[in-house]
Amino acid sequence: MGQYLLRRMVQLVPVLLVVTLVTFVIALLLPGDPALAYLGEYSLHNKVAYQAVRRELGLDRPIPVQYAMWLARALQGDLGRSVLSREPVLRGLQARFPITLELMVLVLLLAPLVAIPVGILSAVRPNSKEDVAGTILAIGGAAVPDFWLGILLIYAFGLGLRILPVSGYVPLSAGGWENIKSMLLPATTLGVYLMAILTRQMRSSLLSVLQQEYVTVARAKGLRDRAIVGRHALRNALFPVVTVIGLQTGRMLGGAVIVETIFALPGLGRAAADAVLQRDFPMLQGVVLIAALAVVMANLVTDVCYALLDPRVRFS
Repeated sequence: MGQYLLRRMVQLVPVLLVVTLVTFVIALLLPGDPALAYLGEYSLHNKVAYQAVRRELGLDRPIPVQYAMWLARALQGDLGRSVLSREPVLRGLQARFPITLELMVLVLLLAPLVAIPVGILSAVRPNSKEDVAGTILAIGGAAVPDFWLGILLIYAFGLGLRILPVSGYVPLSAGGWENIKSMLLPATTLGVYLMAILTRQMRSSLLSVLQQEYVTVARAKGLRDRAIVGRHALRNALFPVVTVIGLQTGRMLGGAVIVETIFALPGLGRAAADAVLQRDFPMLQGVVLIAALAVVMANLVTDVCYALLDPRVRFS
């Protein structure tokens, strides 16, 4: 297992380099000038200060040189300073990352908790009322946009029932229940799509497994359906579900930009949106780096889950 993990981690290094290079170039090609954003409106006509800031930020050098300088500093833990707040980017990311991480963890807990039982029930009772209800739930969840669902949840539970806060973040240190309440609506908004995708994937995968010959043999031996599904079929049916969860990590990070903006959560998604709108290039590049690391690690965890579910993966 150790050699397997080491080999997978080595293969992920080129992916990080390519992602950071592409985003670095794209960010530099966006409209606007980080030096002007750094100076502010009161120093727009000060050419001396403008040139000094461009030299400080390295914007007067070719793009390959800028990327090499940024990469060398990043390897030493220095991601530069935010153009807007003047704080070190790494410090800002450290303050925002736990909020987005908590949001992602809640989504990964809530979505499978609903999707897997509903998918199993739909698969063991195809074309039943339960299957139809699960299908409607999955199709509806996949069709609803995040921003629209978030607004509906705010109106229903925040303004209508007044049982959940509609914006802001309560740290875990201020109270566990208050923290959960502040994150419940954002996690639900972001998790409905994942829940829908996992439900359909769980149903189709388990239906396929239940048609295999070894399941027919188990039924011929007199095993109950609960034992067949729980002991034999479910483990093999989880492979596509694990794949979907790994692939959806990037989509969830992208959705976090919208969800954190709607619910005013000061996480990485909100930081990315502000950085794009206000041309805060160092902060944007830092957020992209963290997001790329998260996606890469999610794929690594997916590979580890494969190896745990099927030993043949480890020895292939």
